[in-house]
Amino acid sequence: MENNKTSSGLKIALGIAIVLFLGTGFYTMNLYKQSNDDKKELVEQKQLVMNDLNAMAKQYDDAISESEITNNNLIEARGRIQGLIDSLKISETNVKSLWRYKQKYVSLQKEMDAIMAQNDSLRIENSYLATSLDSTRVRLEERTVFTDSLLVQNNALAEVVENASILNTLDLKGSGVIERTSGKVIPTERARRADKIRVCFTVAKNALVQAGDQELYVQVIDPKNNTLGLNEQVEFEDKILNYSIISKFNYENANLNICEFVALKDDNKFEKGRYIVNVFNQKDLVSTSEFTLK
Repeated sequence: MENNKTSSGLKIALGIAIVLFLGTGFYTMNLYKQSNDDKKELVEQKQLVMNDLNAMAKQYDDAISESEITNNNLIEARGRIQGLIDSLKISETNVKSLWRYKQKYVSLQKEMDAIMAQNDSLRIENSYLATSLDSTRVRLEERTVFTDSLLVQNNALAEVVENASILNTLDLKGSGVIERTSGKVIPTERARRADKIRVCFTVAKNALVQAGDQELYVQVIDPKNNTLGLNEQVEFEDKILNYSIISKFNYENANLNICEFVALKDDNKFEKGRYIVNVFNQKDLVSTSEFTLK
């Protein structure tokens, strides 16, 4: 009798375990599907914002082509829109980034409506100037007023775009190198032979970033999770960053190739294993890469 009770208890326990296992599997599958759906939705939303920005750029192109004279204000505004498009192309596809670009697009749309309205008025006034020589002086004064208004609008647009100005990097690569006394460096994958870590990347052109002195923080982490190089800290609001070296350069609104070198302290040797290289623009991680020393 006790054996029967024991057998019945085991069957019940086994049944409960199977139900829990199936329920867990179903829940995991739903989470995975939801994650994929969310990623797909973000990609689609990013493309919609890109489409809207391209449509806005075309409106500027049409206005510039229809203008009888060169309108520098329209050309400059068109350049800023292109800068935002370029920035969106290389931005991360996440909710925070996408929301920021949507907000910038809404602001830019309002500014563009005002600029286009002013441009239409200016175009009408120019047609009057062509047919009314007697009122040339008056018409020119009105045109100056409208031009000044366009300048004010473009300055407001510049302030909005400035919030999206951030330098990004491309083609980040790290490697071990042997440094000769002549200054020549030779790549190596051997940990014991490496004298330094070389970190190379390209600072991507961004029309929204003002030319001049800029800096990025380079972080090299060894296989034991130690930050190499200076290993000093910098604080940005609520985030503390350990960095290996500060890459300082003069940005001239064009792609810029940069290589930095990170050495060990006290003439130690590099560890074998995987190394991680990160580049930060202040507290924002803009690129990451990894390599292996044998």
